[in-house]
Amino acid sequence: MTTPLAEVLDGQHAAELRKAARALLKQPLLLAHGTHADAFRLVRRHASELRDWFDRNTGWPLQIDAETARLGKIPVRLADATHPAREATRSAAPFTRRRYVLLCLALAALERGEAQIALGRLADQVVLDATDPQLAAAGIRFTLDRREERLDLAAVVRLLLGLGVLRRVAGDEDAYVSGAGDVLYDVERRVLAGLLATRRGPSTIRARAMEERLAELTAETALDSDELRFRAMRRALTRRLLDDPVLYYDELTDAELGYLTRQRGFLTARITELTGLVAEVRAEGIAMVDPEDDLTDIRMPESGTHGHVTLLLAEHLTAAGGFVTTAALERRVVDLASEHGGFWSKSAREPGAEGELVERAVARLAALGLISRTPEGVVPRPALARYAVGPTVVIDPGTAAATEVPAPRKAGRR
Repeated sequence: MTTPLAEVLDGQHAAELRKAARALLKQPLLLAHGTHADAFRLVRRHASELRDWFDRNTGWPLQIDAETARLGKIPVRLADATHPAREATRSAAPFTRRRYVLLCLALAALERGEAQIALGRLADQVVLDATDPQLAAAGIRFTLDRREERLDLAAVVRLLLGLGVLRRVAGDEDAYVSGAGDVLYDVERRVLAGLLATRRGPSTIRARAMEERLAELTAETALDSDELRFRAMRRALTRRLLDDPVLYYDELTDAELGYLTRQRGFLTARITELTGLVAEVRAEGIAMVDPEDDLTDIRMPESGTHGHVTLLLAEHLTAAGGFVTTAALERRVVDLASEHGGFWSKSAREPGAEGELVERAVARLAALGLISRTPEGVVPRPALARYAVGPTVVIDPGTAAATEVPAPRKAGRR
């Protein structure tokens, strides 16, 4: 039978809306030109519905103009350091403290600057601003005389290029780092103006400690009624379901857990309708699983040496069932190298490489909400059990009997 035209149009509309919402969740800053131009056009086409949904369910503002679409995602856990800014290189190394400070100084200089700026000029301004007594008192000093410091500034600039704050006109960052040339950029002021996602302007904050400043920057209005308190809980829980790999019940307050227990079906259904994420409900919590495996910045399992080591350690931690020291994990990697080293990179097989291998694996597992880190080691979280490898069961097709075979020495997949 022929499908009515109205149903076809409704289906097309829902598919476009879902694609636009997923694009914003994956890349909260979209530009009208470049890699995400098609996604930007979809978001702009469905701007009203998207703006209403995110405001009602998450409290994230959605600002859209002719050139940019910016979803002001504000995380629930402000001190979460498991998803750092990373180099725009193959290594994707996480930003250091120095680079974060350089990023803030560079943004401040660009905000005061002209529509075009040279990297050398930006560097001079950063060095000048770094002489601020408060920065000096915090032990921060920049001269950019050393190659290492110029590499840090180049990494910051490449991050801004990726975000669309800068657009390269001429030159190359490598030439600047080696002292052989300079680089000229256009400054995209609309993108720059929308980069900061806060509920209050930084200049209005009086607190000095970082934790207090973050809390004030993101604080909501006073919740003086039951309706406002319920709305705040709905938004906070939806943000965590969208943003966190796993929402664990033991991390919620009694009020939040009670609200989630009553409204779980409603909250997860609304997320599924908009994004296509599917709720995986367990005794310990909820994970919104993506069947398309697209809405994540960290994947597991993943190919390559580090991905393999991470899976093998996930299996080991699941079997351990409790706290494991970092030293024990390093010894485990040494043992695994003798068994699986033929599939690993040469550098991973060298003596002493186990420290870096463990650190990268633990960082990935923590970012996915699968473990908790302590100064001495790690504690497995319930969701890690999905990567356990159990015994293989072989069923004889000629009988109803089943034979249990010892588990293979390889990590399980989702």
